[in-house]
Amino acid sequence: MNPNPRMLIVAAVAGVVVLFLLLSSLFTVNQTQQALVLSFGNPVRTVQEPGLHMKVPFVQQVEYFDKRVLDFDAPSVELVLGDQKRLVVDAFARYKIVNALRFKQSVGNEMAFRGRLEPIIFSSLRSVLGEAPLFTLLSQDRTQIMGRIRNETNKSLQGFGVELVDVRIKRADLPPENSQAIYRRMQTERDREAKELRAQGAEIGQRIRARADRERRVIIAEAERESQILRGQGDAEAIRIFAEAFGQDPNFFDFYRSMQAYRAALGDGATSFVLSPDSEFFRYFDMLPTGRSPQPSAGNANLAQQGGAGAAPTAP
Repeated sequence: MNPNPRMLIVAAVAGVVVLFLLLSSLFTVNQTQQALVLSFGNPVRTVQEPGLHMKVPFVQQVEYFDKRVLDFDAPSVELVLGDQKRLVVDAFARYKIVNALRFKQSVGNEMAFRGRLEPIIFSSLRSVLGEAPLFTLLSQDRTQIMGRIRNETNKSLQGFGVELVDVRIKRADLPPENSQAIYRRMQTERDREAKELRAQGAEIGQRIRARADRERRVIIAEAERESQILRGQGDAEAIRIFAEAFGQDPNFFDFYRSMQAYRAALGDGATSFVLSPDSEFFRYFDMLPTGRSPQPSAGNANLAQQGGAGAAPTAP
């Protein structure tokens, strides 16, 4: 008996419908996800285990939430610390959804939750950092401060089905106006130190120069004293030698001194004297090698014609 084509079509349609209903009633949960089953928009149950699960087709829907640790990078905020110093803090947080049902009921989705998380973190930062001085953030106590901020934030997140895993301060800077004031104060302090060092250097330099000048004067004075002593000793020795030499022949000494006087007085050839021709100064001009008196020179004759007194002849 041949099958009825209509029955075959009905059976095929029924099979497709059953397969479609079966596929619509199945859903999979990834290892990194958790699922929330909704019935006409109302939460029914939460699925945490990964794998294949069942639901009522067309009546129930599945919404997935991430089960991993998520990050939240908060914008910078300016805070007042316990020592009344202003600080610009840039923080970030790590959180995870621990209760998908409560998370769905409280905020609905992750985007809305991030908008709620930002003021909560800022409130915890202001509450904890408002009691801590600046040097605490730069010491080993910073870890304890971060723990207090995490605990304060978790208290506020209990109704959201979210647990804050960690919170950290990436960067903490002074406000620009405070930084400029600090830079000016640092520059003033460095200028003061530089002037003080320059003054100390000038004082040391002046002291060194004064000591060197004093030592120079002492050395020069001692050298001059020694030179005067040596010069006096030399002059005394010279006088002694001259005295011994000239003492052997007084006439020669007298002649030698007269020659020196002639050289000093008549050396330039333009010196004039108003003396008597028979003056003692010219006695060696009137002596000849034979001991006879020489004839009067032209100069002496002129002087005699003018009255017997006048200028002595110039040196030849």
